[in-house]
Amino acid sequence: MIRAYKFLMRPTVGQTITLGEMLRDHCSLYNGALQERRDAWRHVSKTSVKYGQQSAQLKEIRAFDPDRQGRWSFSSQQATLRRLDKAFAAFFRRVKSGEAPGYPRFRGVSWFDTVDFPKDGDGCRWDATPHDRVTRVRFQGVGHVKVNQHRPVVGRVKTVSVKREGKHWYVVLTTEQPRPEPLSPTGSVVGIDMGVASFLTTSSGEHVANPRHGRKAAAILKAAQQALARFPRVRRDKRTANHQRAVTKVAGLHRKVRRQRLDHAHKTALGLVREHDFIAHEDLKICNMSKTPAPKPDPEAPGGFLPNGGAAKAGLNRSISDAGWGVFLTILHAKAESAGREVIAVDPRNTSRTCPECGHVAAENRPTQEKFHCVSCGHQAHTDTVGALNVLRAGLVRRDAQPA
Repeated sequence: MIRAYKFLMRPTVGQTITLGEMLRDHCSLYNGALQERRDAWRHVSKTSVKYGQQSAQLKEIRAFDPDRQGRWSFSSQQATLRRLDKAFAAFFRRVKSGEAPGYPRFRGVSWFDTVDFPKDGDGCRWDATPHDRVTRVRFQGVGHVKVNQHRPVVGRVKTVSVKREGKHWYVVLTTEQPRPEPLSPTGSVVGIDMGVASFLTTSSGEHVANPRHGRKAAAILKAAQQALARFPRVRRDKRTANHQRAVTKVAGLHRKVRRQRLDHAHKTALGLVREHDFIAHEDLKICNMSKTPAPKPDPEAPGGFLPNGGAAKAGLNRSISDAGWGVFLTILHAKAESAGREVIAVDPRNTSRTCPECGHVAAENRPTQEKFHCVSCGHQAHTDTVGALNVLRAGLVRRDAQPA
């Protein structure tokens, strides 16, 4: 199986400048390749330029500009061109499927934050035997950079990536390793119902509180963004040091909330995987759930619109994004696979309206957000617990129906 490791790097001042130049030059290569594709399609009879054609030009580009493009790894530049090719492949896939296409855009220097090295030993080298208790990674054109390796790397390193997050630099490794031994069976099964009031509720009635990291940091973040908005919009090379400090502060606050959300997701998913052999959850369409409501034209007033609940829906959308359901489910599936647990997603429709005692389905079974009261048999319970029970039953039925 493939596993990723992310470690903090501690470059010197000179290495930090050189790493920034590496990102800048790869960004320039990405934008130049994108411009070539746009020009070929618009001005040369709608000709499509492929990755193979652009990769074949790399040798000439490196010879023409040895001070910028020629100093970096050839393989890393090929990986940058592959990234652009994947962006176009995703664009054409969305066009064919009728989705919002999203044409690939030019990247600013601050938006281009990752350089990939497809193979360890080709333009980069992960030092598996640290000297003087210090681990280092070597990059072509940069040198040996110290790494804060907080845990051992298991398996053979396949790819290496450099990533910038604010003022910090990270190295991301992917390794190929044998599948770990599964955890001992517990004989326990569980269904989970995810929500906004509670982050999740299990079929046994246990509630995991929603930490609401984004809401807690909203006041500080609002003040930082207002301070940033006071600076005039000027070119990047004309910005003052105060403007850059304001940008860094806003980015740091967003990064802190993201790390808090990831930490909560990891700990919650780990607890579920350790305690249960089988986990069922709702197959939520989060993008559809957080869409902005469509406007309602007023037939009596041309050019006017009727109230559509957009303000209330905006608050709900912020709560959904703050909960981070998608990140949590991704982590849950990854941890379950490593631990030998089974996770199944089920259809969430009517899970909170179906009585777990008699099976009666009605919207009236849920008189309030938290209360469930069956109009047929009189069963009463917490709505989220009822939803988790129905999710568990649907998951067990789907598991038993799968061919062995």
